[in-house]
Amino acid sequence: MEKLTTPGVTRAVLAHYGIRARKKYGQNFLTDGRIVRGIVEAAEITKEDCVLEIGPGIGTMTQYLSEAAGRVVCVEIDETLRPVLAQTLEDCDNVEVLWQDILKTDLKEVSDRYNEGKPLKVVANLPYYVTTPILMRLLEDKGRFESITVMVQKEVADRICAGPGSKEYGALSLAVQYYSSPEIVLKVPPACFMPRPAVESAVLHLRAYEKPPVEADEEFMFALIRASFNQRRKTLANGLSHGFRCRGRVLTRTEVEEALTALGLTADVRGEKLSLDQFAALSRQLENSDL
Repeated sequence: MEKLTTPGVTRAVLAHYGIRARKKYGQNFLTDGRIVRGIVEAAEITKEDCVLEIGPGIGTMTQYLSEAAGRVVCVEIDETLRPVLAQTLEDCDNVEVLWQDILKTDLKEVSDRYNEGKPLKVVANLPYYVTTPILMRLLEDKGRFESITVMVQKEVADRICAGPGSKEYGALSLAVQYYSSPEIVLKVPPACFMPRPAVESAVLHLRAYEKPPVEADEEFMFALIRASFNQRRKTLANGLSHGFRCRGRVLTRTEVEEALTALGLTADVRGEKLSLDQFAALSRQLENSDL
């Protein structure tokens, strides 16, 4: 089967099967071979790897992944694409397609069945409307994935990679950076897709940590982070004393201010100024204050 990385070939395949991009699934088909090759290269795929591809669509990237990897397992929710993938992947003997929702997929079963329980590498062109739920599902399943290389909305990529003090920095930045080391490896203009999205895209490479870079009670720390960014304009003392809840625990303004002072931070500091290390330290300080 001819590679799908030109608008003409993609258009012909879609027309042959009467397929249109479905807004329901946030479909935008990638048509630029340079970008596809760049994604596969950034994912550092070898013949030793089993790759989980989320949303193969009509098989554009799958064809390249099949050549690079030892095995490729695709999870696709749109069953109208069955006849298309049967044709476009007819020469890809190392590809298996699972027709299901990635948010409901048993990831342990995929790892055990197709990769002897060893960590997988994820590659995906994610639908923008479910980017965060999918990413967090993958990242929270610690040890299941070696790396995650995904196409996302550029604005989301910027937020994920942002540091303290920037307007993009927030709970998503901290969550992703707790589980992985993120890097923007490619920027992708709308012209690389069919149909063209209204926004720019970017490719993120997330190298999963074997162990988180900070020590903290995960549930407690992320409850702090969420409460800190729910009302960004409030100081931490205000935000946490009104919005923090974890395992029945609440915080007083005095507790928060004393913990901040102990860490060398001012009582009027806002959450957007704290690094992951500082949130971990604050979490440990506040947790111990209840002992």
